[in-house]
Formats: sequence, C-alpha cells, structure tokens
Amino acid sequence: MLWLMQRAGKRNGNNHDYQFWQQHNHPIELNTNFLLQQKLDYIHHNPVKAGFVSFPEAYTYSSAAAYAGEPGLLDIMLIE
Repeated sequence: MLWLMQRAGKRNGNNHDYQFWQQHNHPIELNTNFLLQQKLDYIHHNPVKAGFVSFPEAYTYSSAAAYAGEPGLLDIMLIE
C-alpha cells in the first residue's frame, strides 16, 4: 500500500512524498427533486450498508427518521 501512495504522491505536484486522499472536487448541482431525493437516499442508507442498523430510520444521527415522519434527535427543516 505504501508504494501506491508514494507513486500517487510523486505524480501530483502538490505533494512531496505520499498521497492518500484524492485531490479533486466535482460538485454536483442538486437542481431537480430526483437528484435531491437520490442523494438523500444514498446518505440515509449508508449506516444500513455499513451494518450499523437494519433500516435508515434506526440510525440515531440521521435525518431519515424525520423524513419518515418519526421524531428524531434534532429538529430539522425538511427539504421538499
């Protein structure tokens, strides 16, 4: 693994030796309800995919419960 990070660091002029993180940013404008819902679903399902909970609403630190009409840890303003 170390040689991979070293090779990536040498190829990038912003580094001297090693690079671990990617150094690019490709923002995506959420300009439709479909894109917004797609990104929210992705974020809400991350704890499920990681195996922390069985369903998104069960994760304490997620807004998924609020979107499902259940009380959550914090009051949030729903995006519609």
